[in-house]
Amino acid sequence: MSNSPISAFIEKHYRHFNAAALVDAAKGYQLHLAEGGKMMVTLAGAMSTAELGLSLAEMIRQDKIDIISCTGANLEEDIMNLVAHSHYKRVPNYRDLTPQEEWDLLEQGLNRVTDTCIPEEEAFRRLQKHIHYQWKKAEDAGERYFPHEYMYKMLLSGDLEQYYEIDPKNSWMLAAAEKNLPIVVPGWEDSTMGNIFASYCIKGELKASTIKSGIEYMVWLADWYKNNSEGKGVGFFQIGGGIAGDFPICVVPMMYQDLEMHDIPFWSYFCQISDSTTSYGSYSGAVPNEKITWGKLDIDTPKFVVESDATIVAPLMFAYILGW
Repeated sequence: MSNSPISAFIEKHYRHFNAAALVDAAKGYQLHLAEGGKMMVTLAGAMSTAELGLSLAEMIRQDKIDIISCTGANLEEDIMNLVAHSHYKRVPNYRDLTPQEEWDLLEQGLNRVTDTCIPEEEAFRRLQKHIHYQWKKAEDAGERYFPHEYMYKMLLSGDLEQYYEIDPKNSWMLAAAEKNLPIVVPGWEDSTMGNIFASYCIKGELKASTIKSGIEYMVWLADWYKNNSEGKGVGFFQIGGGIAGDFPICVVPMMYQDLEMHDIPFWSYFCQISDSTTSYGSYSGAVPNEKITWGKLDIDTPKFVVESDATIVAPLMFAYILGW
């Protein structure tokens, strides 16, 4: 039994059903790393706005994560929370809001994500001039980078420090930038910063080619996976579903089937936290065994599913893995 308060509580009380699955998956994660494996974590949903950085940043600092796949929203919303936290508005009665009340939030510049409103002026616009500077600087120099690399440049420049409104140790993007952690961001165009970048392209102020594409992310990921999958291999820890999970997990069948690299290993650990139902071809709700048929997981790959809310489960699992 662990002497760490959270870990000890989990071991004592989490014994059956989804609670037991949480413990098994966390122990499997620890074992995978102890045996020399590496781990990819994928972030869907609005985990950054849920302030997962409170635990995720420490996971990064302690080398419990080797690579992240996330949506464009999670990439930017951690930084938005870093620079505009005091301007966020919580709406605990969000289920009761009328269309007029939703419109009133819009007119106040508050964009709602479930019970939390992101302040447009202080979050989006505060970042816009600084990220535009990085885009323009690269384009003028004839350089091209991935979306997350521009974010890293912005963070490491120190330009945002004047705006910090939370303890910077709780920003997972800052922790990732400081380690130059590999990130893939599939479908980055579907984000506020992606929309802003597109607007500059429409106005003729920037070229679309200044941002490296999703295909280039996949090409890069194939090379990274090939170079990091020896020995114990690479595990896959999926928070939610969607493109953040489906894009990177497909690198294995692509390499095996399309590149005919028949010695490429499968993902060597798999865990998904999701409350999605298994229906009408849902990727988010697909059980792990379905991934065997797609050449993503092996018969013997340790597989775990915790069917619950990731905002509750992920911090608990990270706390257990960190020995809190």
